[in-house]
Amino acid sequence: MATYGFKFPAEPRKTAVYEVEEWYQGMMAERLNRELTPIKRSNFGEYAMAVNYITSVFEEAKAIENVAVFNIDHMAQIRFTGSDAATLLDRVLPTNIAQMKIGQCKYTLLLNKTGGVVDDMIAMRMAEDDYILVINAGHDLTDSRRGLKADIDHIMDHLQEGEDVTAQDVSDQFVKIDIQGPYSYKLVTGLYGAEVVKNRDKPTKNMRYFTFNEFDYEEHHYIISRTGYTSRWGWELYIPVEVAAAQFTRIIKKAISLNGLLVGLGGRDENRISAGNFGLPLNGSEYDQQHTPINAPLFGAAIDMSKATFVGKEALVKVQDATKHMALVISEGIVVGRGMYKDGKRLGTVTSSINSPNVSLEKRQFIGSKRKGVNEEHGTAAIGLAWCYNNPFGVDADGKDILAVDGEPVRIPVEFYREDADKHPKGKPVLGFISGDGVMPATAPRPLKNIENL
Repeated sequence: MATYGFKFPAEPRKTAVYEVEEWYQGMMAERLNRELTPIKRSNFGEYAMAVNYITSVFEEAKAIENVAVFNIDHMAQIRFTGSDAATLLDRVLPTNIAQMKIGQCKYTLLLNKTGGVVDDMIAMRMAEDDYILVINAGHDLTDSRRGLKADIDHIMDHLQEGEDVTAQDVSDQFVKIDIQGPYSYKLVTGLYGAEVVKNRDKPTKNMRYFTFNEFDYEEHHYIISRTGYTSRWGWELYIPVEVAAAQFTRIIKKAISLNGLLVGLGGRDENRISAGNFGLPLNGSEYDQQHTPINAPLFGAAIDMSKATFVGKEALVKVQDATKHMALVISEGIVVGRGMYKDGKRLGTVTSSINSPNVSLEKRQFIGSKRKGVNEEHGTAAIGLAWCYNNPFGVDADGKDILAVDGEPVRIPVEFYREDADKHPKGKPVLGFISGDGVMPATAPRPLKNIENL
């Protein structure tokens, strides 16, 4: 059987705009009058990715208040074409791929046969028989010795004899840059024109959330989707690789003029956890191949349990009444990997946690911490996501979580403990609470009229 995924690289790869990041580091060091230091990088998906630049993770996390620019070139795009492309993707993925309209985006998951999460992704229907799946970093690699199998191979394993499907990783054709925050509209339209964010079917109106457009600029073809990993207003821009360095430089300069920043993986992690009431799950942290995504915040958006079949459905049906639940937590310090307890009872485990400058003073004071930095006017607290054994919130008659009572958000005080091998708590706890109103409001689905005149 043919293998479509790339081989494991001998050393971490560089994104197509790596050198532009190095220019940015020097330019910002001079602009901010700071000592020039190397960009802090880490291996993410076998790419050398910036954790943060000359600015701190805290500074970059707050850029979303204006405009945040992310180099997301480590993510991959795989294209499926042919008269049976929709049939294949519909057979494998748990969302209704065949019912998608041209120009529509859909968030979905790639599951294994036991219902575990291989990857999460966004699907775009480019034409009648043409789809692009935007997948996570490192999921373009197939290496049997390391137990790696690329998403494209997971999907093509389900191709049936005689079906007309061509699959190709097209990541080398595009450089993906995310532009998020209230000034994202001004940045995008200022550089590429107002028409690129208009509704493709109703050009007098703005494009809808989770749709995409294609446009030509200076004789090169672009894709722009009204999506993003922050739940704030914004876009994901797919730039032709031939002009990526020049266009990335233009975007950065425009962002700086709007009091924005280039943001690394640290700030991006904060932005996805602080997104809306529930935050956004990360593959490898909240999602993995050993556990199902039942009751994750985006389960209903990603998976249509009414579909006749898809890979992993049988396993999900068996556990769809499971009471496990994902919750957003706010704590006086980082608690990743700790057990979460209330009144001595273990509620679950924290899967992500990061210090955040975006938690309001009122929320930080609710923790009841004695730590000075938590209670200062411009202090910080940690935010995170936790898997709970049971739903910590009450539910209404429609089965929806009760996140507020009499207009006040539900907050559940908890303690976070390190644990021994038998999951018994030990040491001093970190204080915090399960939050019913998250950290920052999700603005992404709101009408663009709210930001088009900023």
